[in-house]
Amino acid sequence: FGGFVNKYTHQSSVLSCSMSLSVYLPPNCSKDASVPYVIYLSGLTCTDDNVMFKSGVQQYAAEHGIAVVAPDTSPRGLDIPGENDSYDFGTGAGFYLNATKSPWEKYRMEDYVVKELPSVLAQSLPELDTTRVSICGHSMGGHGALVLALRNPGMYKSVSAFSPICNPSKVPWGIKAFEGYLGSDERVWNQYDASELVGTYSGGPLDILIDTGTSDEFLEEQLHPHVFENAAKAVPNIHLESTMRQGYDHSYYFIASFIKNHIEFHAKHLL
Repeated sequence: FGGFVNKYTHQSSVLSCSMSLSVYLPPNCSKDASVPYVIYLSGLTCTDDNVMFKSGVQQYAAEHGIAVVAPDTSPRGLDIPGENDSYDFGTGAGFYLNATKSPWEKYRMEDYVVKELPSVLAQSLPELDTTRVSICGHSMGGHGALVLALRNPGMYKSVSAFSPICNPSKVPWGIKAFEGYLGSDERVWNQYDASELVGTYSGGPLDILIDTGTSDEFLEEQLHPHVFENAAKAVPNIHLESTMRQGYDHSYYFIASFIKNHIEFHAKHLL
């Protein structure tokens, strides 16, 4: 199916460190013929490599002439005490928010994804059409995709998620991250909780696609898609298609099984 997966590094002024990202460029793009792109946000412990190595997304992105941009999941190498102590906080676990609690203030992944990354791409990759962008993610990255789309109305043409952490302010992964990065005020936590945010959404029509496996080992304790589903029902401009996939777990085998559906969903909004 052609195209290239390129890996880039750049110095991030937002995060105060070097950041890597992987970009799939389909064969139909060039500096004179830019293409839309999907930002893919990965989950806990992951890097920009996971989706490119494991999902098979390139085949379907090539069919539709869409690029895929995968940033890393956190700053790295900031030498903050404790940043490498656990898999679900610190390195590889940036939660796509702007931290305010010391010593984590440089963990500003929301500003990185929403502000700095688009600017870097616009300056460095003319093959990408920065006016046609959608967002997708898995697990922590699914949380990030939902939250960034809801917090930034009009920025993304569509949003999708695999196994997202839908109600992080009420589950162990999210509580640990929010306490560590944001402090103890749960009103602040709600600003990064998709199930809380969706009820206050005031933007234009937004189509959301969610897939979650019925055999996901984190479903009952961490994900809670039903909470987001119930909250979204009351919001006229949110058009949600959320499906429980029988027998599927939390792994990239699940993502590889349905990534075609997600690329087709985004293609309808981008092309």
